[in-house]
Amino acid sequence: MHAYNRLPSSGHSTPSPPHSPISRSPRYRRSKQARSFPSGRQTLAQRAAWFLLSILLRRQGIFLFAPLIYISCMLLYMGTVSFDGIPSITRRAPAAPGSVYRSPELYEKIRDEMESDNSADAISTIWKQSHKALEWRPCLNRSSEGLPESNGYIYIEANGGLNQQRTSICNAVAVAGYLNATLLIPNFHYHSIWRDPSKFSDIYDEDHFISTLKHDVQVVDEIPNYIMERFGHNLTNVYNFRVKAWSSIDYYREIVLPKLLEEKFVRISPFANRLSFDAPPAVQRLRCLANYEALKFASPIQDLGNTLVSRMKELSANDDGKYVSVHLRFEEDMVAFSCCVFDGGDQEKLDMIAAREKGWKGKFTKPGRVIDPGAIRTNGKCPLTPLEVGLMLRGMGFDKSTSIYLASGRIYNSEKNMAPLLDMFPRLQTKETLASAEELEPYKVLLLGALYSFTCIQLSIASLIQVVVPRTFLPEWLQ
Repeated sequence: MHAYNRLPSSGHSTPSPPHSPISRSPRYRRSKQARSFPSGRQTLAQRAAWFLLSILLRRQGIFLFAPLIYISCMLLYMGTVSFDGIPSITRRAPAAPGSVYRSPELYEKIRDEMESDNSADAISTIWKQSHKALEWRPCLNRSSEGLPESNGYIYIEANGGLNQQRTSICNAVAVAGYLNATLLIPNFHYHSIWRDPSKFSDIYDEDHFISTLKHDVQVVDEIPNYIMERFGHNLTNVYNFRVKAWSSIDYYREIVLPKLLEEKFVRISPFANRLSFDAPPAVQRLRCLANYEALKFASPIQDLGNTLVSRMKELSANDDGKYVSVHLRFEEDMVAFSCCVFDGGDQEKLDMIAAREKGWKGKFTKPGRVIDPGAIRTNGKCPLTPLEVGLMLRGMGFDKSTSIYLASGRIYNSEKNMAPLLDMFPRLQTKETLASAEELEPYKVLLLGALYSFTCIQLSIASLIQVVVPRTFLPEWLQ
């Protein structure tokens, strides 16, 4: 054996150490040659290929991800997934029948034929027909017995427009009567859309409401002081039920009643559409009693309503004082809430986005919420435009000479949307054309729904007309 220094002490070279027996092994030499690059000159592509191959051989676990890599490459190749992470639709399927608003095109197509059609005269025949040849009359049986001791007090907050508020009041009467509870005069929710600060007594005759229901439901205008003391004289401290829409009457018996018996005072807010239509006859009777007898408009509204009805009859003298009243629901908030698309283009889209954010902050932009305007229209949930209402009335047999009373708020894009309806019915009147600005001034907010109800009383409600007119009454161009 020889001794070796790590650093030589002179310029003479030192002998190399002897080869290890392992390095001389043929097996070792073959393994080393297999892992080295092939001899000779190589291109850049060859070097890259050998480099990748060597990585794969050293890290064989990467083969587990091969199927995923293959699928990802195929998706990118076919264009289903883009690099920016946003799904792209390369081809759009044809619109489903009824999913696109095409009423203007229909109107232009049938306009000439519609104007020349004189096959029906609904204004002179519609009032001669009655449902099953019977006379319409009230069928409520009034109670005369006293009420048992109350189980407690119920306070509801009626939200929405005038129609929803009225429905809420009727439902509140039904629930209170069913639970043997005392109803506090309902409060009207102030909404950012309608901006109506009215109280119950501003719209309805409160004394008449209480006295009409006295044998069926006890109604008060304030809660006794000894009960309010328990809640610090603050209604927000009262237990509030967040009831689901269209809840059954059983829900109120099983969930609300136990809490009512415990607390003696409960609150339900909001209350619009919180009671199912499917209810026992006793509950339906209370609904009808509230709607048709207990709810009477306050004297100022009733007086002006009678004046408008009288003036409409005078303008309809050629038809024996008969006219058609239409509640046109095409205000901006209604169009926005429906999420339907009409023919207003980009401007309509911007207007509706702004209206939804103003009236229902965040409701329509919640993560995961999908809005399909085409499906909404196909399902028949879009509000009728003024044009479509006009087509319906003309199809029912009402011609240009028919007097129309139009009850509505401010129609969205009214100059454009009202033009075809005015063309079909030039004798159209509104509260603004029937009354002076001075007469309407005290009722700027209230008149939207209240005065409409008066005109509908004159046998001109649209739903009643549809009941008595068979389909065969429609002309061929609209059947």
